This record gives sequence, C-alpha cells and structure tokens, in this order.
Amino acid sequence: MNYRFCAKTDTGRTRSNNEDSLAVDENTRLVVLADGMGGYNAGEIASGMATAFIKMELSRWLTETGSTARARDVRRAMEICVDSANLSIFNASHANAHYAGMGTTLVVGVFQEGVLVLGHVGDSRCYRLRGGKLEQISHDHSLLQEQLDAGLLTAEQALYSNIKNLVTRALGVEEVVRLEVNEYAVELGDVYLMCSDGLTDMVQDPAIARIMKAEGGLEHKAKMLIDAANANGGRDNISVLLVEVHEATEKRGLIARLLGK
Repeated sequence: MNYRFCAKTDTGRTRSNNEDSLAVDENTRLVVLADGMGGYNAGEIASGMATAFIKMELSRWLTETGSTARARDVRRAMEICVDSANLSIFNASHANAHYAGMGTTLVVGVFQEGVLVLGHVGDSRCYRLRGGKLEQISHDHSLLQEQLDAGLLTAEQALYSNIKNLVTRALGVEEVVRLEVNEYAVELGDVYLMCSDGLTDMVQDPAIARIMKAEGGLEHKAKMLIDAANANGGRDNISVLLVEVHEATEKRGLIARLLGK
C-alpha cells in the first residue's frame, strides 16, 4: 500500500490568529492534528507544542523500530508520547500566567501496512470514506456527545445546541490525560479525513461526504472543504488532513505489464 497526504489550515473569517496545528511525517506515515484553546494566543502554544513534540518523539521511535513494530507497540508508544506532551503543556500553563488554562484537542494516527492506529482527545475528528460511504470513526469527547449518548438529545437537536464546543478531555488541562486509542483495518481506496471543529461546526456530514466523493485530488478536496466552511461563516480556524490509500506503484506496473498495457 502507498499513502498520499495533504494538510491544510485556514484562519477562517472571524478569528485573527490560527490556534490549529498540523504535522505530517510521510516516511513513518504519522499524522497529527491539534486544535488549541486559551487566551492570549495560548491555544497556538498548546497545539504547536502537541504536534511538534508528538511528531518528533513518535517519528523517532517509528524510524528506530522500522517495520517490525506491532500495532500494540505503536499504541503504547503513542500513549507515552501523548502523556509527555500533555505534561509539558500542563507545566507550561502553570509556569506562565499568559498561558494559564491553555489546552488542545488532538488526533494522531499511524498508518501501518493494513492497520491504522488512531488516538484522539477532545472533539477534533477522524472520518473514513470507504466504498462511497463516509463514517466518523472517532468519538467526540464533549458534553454534547455525552448527551447524545445518553439519549437526552436527538441528532437534529444537536445541530442547534449551544454547548457544541464544551470538550470533556483536552491535553494540558490536567496532569493526566485519557487518550482513546483504537485500531482500524485499512483497505485500498480508503480516504481518511482528520479535522478540527472549525470544519464540522460549519459543514454537516452529508456535505462533507459529497466533497470527499467529488472528482479531483486531495489538494482540491482539502480546498473545497475549507471553502465550504468559510462560505457558511468560517467562525473558527479550519484544519483538514487527508490521507488516501492506493496500490503501490510497483504493483500497478506489474499488473499493467501482465495485461500488456
């Protein structure tokens, strides 16, 4: 399997700064997205610390381990890196008054041969497009999601809720953070979307699905997603990270030769 990556972020129409942060390491097939929060631009600090630290440490471990790493080993390495990043942000928020209360959501993924190890904290999301169907494979850590899970709200009522942005977990808020980690089988043709709530608050899932299924490459789709969020108000920073799974070039070349093409 080969993987194509595309990461784009936009300030949106109402914010003066961008508190989202993205990181991609194509060599180790590591992707990280964070959406920061906090006054005095502290959200930028928190999300930047998270993506930089996790990319540096987890990429180094993946490079040293190579293709021998098992999914459970990747999961444990991911948990250790996120714990360290969380503590660094937590300590920084207590050492500088301007950073008090800062934190960040997180989505981090490692694509191995046939497996995605996905970790997340907060309400930044990961979707998978497979066979023309878009599915959210992460589960929001938010008060709104808890009410949905408890049956206190319908999906339609949730669209107009005034508690959309109240997360129940975030990096840097407490000394210990609970990272939710899951493993997913990866198939040829899959397209994965990681995004901040600047996209999902502005663009509903059916519209996201239409864009994801449209003709064009990842760059075009990323731009369309951001443009759609801005067209609907762009009330927050918008970040999208797309990963497409396709056949290895060498395999396609062999098949083509066997078919005489």
